[in-house]
Amino acid sequence: MRLCELAIPELSTMLAKGECSSVDITRSVYERIREVDDKIHAYLWSNEEYALSQAGEADRLRKAGEKLNPLLGIPVGLKDIFLTKGVPTTCGSKILEKFVPPFDSTVVSRLKEKGVVITGKLNMDEFAMGSTTEGSAFGPTRNPWGLEYIPGGSSGGSAAAVSSDMCIASLGTDTGGSIRQPAACCGVAGIKPTYGRVSRFGIIAYASSLDQVGPFGKNVRDAAIMLEAIAGFDPKDSTSVKIDVPKYTDSLTGEVKGLKIGLPREYFVEGMDKEVADTVKAAARTLEKLGAQVIEVSLPHTEYCIATYYIIAPSEASSNLARYDGVRYGLRVDAQPNSLLSMYKATRDRGFSAEVRRRIIIGTYTLSAGYYDAYYLKAQKVRTLIRKDFEEAFKKCDVLITPVLPTHPYKLGTKINDPLEMYLSDIFTVSCNLAGLPGMVIPCGFNKDNLPVGMQLLASHFQEQKIFQTAYAYEQNTEWHKRKPKI
Repeated sequence: MRLCELAIPELSTMLAKGECSSVDITRSVYERIREVDDKIHAYLWSNEEYALSQAGEADRLRKAGEKLNPLLGIPVGLKDIFLTKGVPTTCGSKILEKFVPPFDSTVVSRLKEKGVVITGKLNMDEFAMGSTTEGSAFGPTRNPWGLEYIPGGSSGGSAAAVSSDMCIASLGTDTGGSIRQPAACCGVAGIKPTYGRVSRFGIIAYASSLDQVGPFGKNVRDAAIMLEAIAGFDPKDSTSVKIDVPKYTDSLTGEVKGLKIGLPREYFVEGMDKEVADTVKAAARTLEKLGAQVIEVSLPHTEYCIATYYIIAPSEASSNLARYDGVRYGLRVDAQPNSLLSMYKATRDRGFSAEVRRRIIIGTYTLSAGYYDAYYLKAQKVRTLIRKDFEEAFKKCDVLITPVLPTHPYKLGTKINDPLEMYLSDIFTVSCNLAGLPGMVIPCGFNKDNLPVGMQLLASHFQEQKIFQTAYAYEQNTEWHKRKPKI
C-alpha cells in the first residue's frame, strides 16, 4: 500500500519508528496528485517545492525531538476559503483571483504550529454558495467514485482530495451542509463542530452566524485528531466559546451499549430515494445490535428549515460581500463613464457568478426596510423554534441519525440551472447550522452504481464526543470506510 493511502495514526507510527519520512509521504501525495487531479480537479493551487520544504522541516523537528504530535509532517489540504500567508486564496471566485493574504487564519496557524505539511488550496463553490462544487469560477470538481457525478459542496475539493488520496486529511467549512454533503458523496468522514468550537478568524465569510470550520479524514480517528488540533477559544473571534477542548480520541472506545439514538421521522419522508433511507436505517440497526437503543423522535419544524436558511444565509452574505468593491483588494474593473458607481457595477458584475449575485440580491431584499420584519425577523423566530425542536429531542436521546441527502449524488449539470431544486437538496443539513449543533457524516453503504451513501450523526451543543463515540463504533463494525475509488 502506498504512503498516500494510509491514515494519520499509521503514518504517525511509521514516522516515529523511522520507517518513512515526511518527505517520503509528501512525495507520495504529489505523485498521486499528478496521476489523478487532471481528472478530478480538487486543487486550485499546489506547490510541491513549498510542501517539500515544510516536510523537510518536520523531519528535522522530529529528529530533534520537538513538536512531537500525531500531525507532525502529515500532508493536509485546505479549502480555498482559509487565509494563508503568502499563498493565493480565491474562495473560488474571480473577484479574488489574484488575492494573496498577508496573514494566516487561526486554524491554519494552529496546523502550522503542529508541523503539518500544507499541500495546497482546494476547490469549492464560489464563496461557499453551493452544494455541488460546480459553482467554482475555476471549473467543477468531480467525484472520485464516478467522474461524471458531483462531489457535493461547497467543500467538494476537500472531500474529493481525501477520498482520492491527494492529501491525508483536509479542512473545509460548513454553512448549510458544506462539509457533511461532500463527505457523504465522496465516502469520507467529515465533521462540522458546534458553532463557536473552532475559530472563524481568517476565513472568508459567507454567513457569519452559520459558518463553521471542520476537518475531513479517511476515517473517524483522523477527523478526531484534526478537530483536536484546530478547536479551542480564540480571542480574535467574538463568537468563539471559551470552553475546554476534550481529547476526542478518548471517545473512540467502540462501545455504544446504553446509548440512546433517535431517528427523526421528518427525515424519512415520501419523495426521498428509498435506497438512501433504507441504507441509513440499516446503519441504525447495526448500532442497535451493538447495544444502543434506537427510538423515533420528532423535529416538527423541519419543513421550514429550507425557507428559514435561504432567508438568513443570503441576508448575511449580502452584508459580508459588500466589501468586494474593487477599491481595497481583489478584482477592479474600470468602466465608462469613469465614475465610482460604474466601477462598482462593472467589478461586481464580472467578479461574481450568477449564483452569488442571486444570493446577494435576495439578502439585500430581505434586509430592506419594507421587508425586514416580514422575512428576516420572522426567519430568526422560526430559527429559535428549530433549535427548540432539537433541545426537546436531545432530552430523549444522545445522538440523532439521519440521511445527509434525499438522493444519491447526481450527475454534473443536472441541477445547476435549477437553483430551487439544488436548494432543496439541503433539507437534511441546514437545520444543524441553524441550531448551531455539531454534525458528522461517515459512509454507511454504496448504491447500485457504486456511489457512497453517508449517514449523519447529530448531538447537542459541545457534545462532539458522543458523535465520535457512535461513529467509531459503527465504523469498527463495518468495512465501508476501507473502500477506495478506482480512478
